[in-house]
Amino acid sequence: MSPVLKVSNLTRHFGGITAVSDVSFEVHAGEILGLIGPNGSGKSTLFNCILGQIPPSEGEVALDGQSITGLRPSALNRRGVSRTFQLLQVFPDLTVRENLILAGQEHVGSMLTRLIGPRDAGLGAKADQMIGFFRLGHLSGEKAGRLSYGQQKLLDAAMALMAGPRLVLLDEPAGGVNPTMLEGLKERLAAYNREVGTTFVVIEHNMEFVMSLCTRVLVLAEGRIIAEGTPQEVRSNQRVIDAYLGG
Repeated sequence: MSPVLKVSNLTRHFGGITAVSDVSFEVHAGEILGLIGPNGSGKSTLFNCILGQIPPSEGEVALDGQSITGLRPSALNRRGVSRTFQLLQVFPDLTVRENLILAGQEHVGSMLTRLIGPRDAGLGAKADQMIGFFRLGHLSGEKAGRLSYGQQKLLDAAMALMAGPRLVLLDEPAGGVNPTMLEGLKERLAAYNREVGTTFVVIEHNMEFVMSLCTRVLVLAEGRIIAEGTPQEVRSNQRVIDAYLGG
């Protein structure tokens, strides 16, 4: 069986600087893969090359065995790939429920059916399901801009899952979230992976979050993968300790 995602010899140059150098890895169905590394290691550039935000200089990205190299994010969405960003993408003047409906709308029907169809585009039940799953029921009618940062992170994750993607790339989901909310976010992502089988790739600086959530971890330094393995293997890898964790 082909991996859900396969990255082969991916390289990205910016002038004379190589941000990502000959990176290859696979992500398998149902996996939660962590991608860690110090600032400037190339994590965000790698994500953006995979997701069509910027074209790679060399290499290939394949989804279910078919090349998606250079496809625009909208085309990847239609193929079942979703993402979150370091900066929140919620709509502050819309309610939690309206944010979820809007996140799922582009994947439902055509422009005509959206204009003449039900106001919620038939997504109300799905939005309510996600609200319940992420334990946001008491905030369903609240405008997103009034939520705490941690609650907005929960909403952001729920929005990424509204279309039922097979693969979700999460860009620093733990950033700026207090420990209590972070534990809830981690538990909900793990539960969704376990119950639905959605595959996740997670870029993160919070080591404890990655090590307790992910089943496998890649470590990037100076644009190259320097280690790969289980969280326990990565923790004890001397190259990782030297490059990222500190002595």
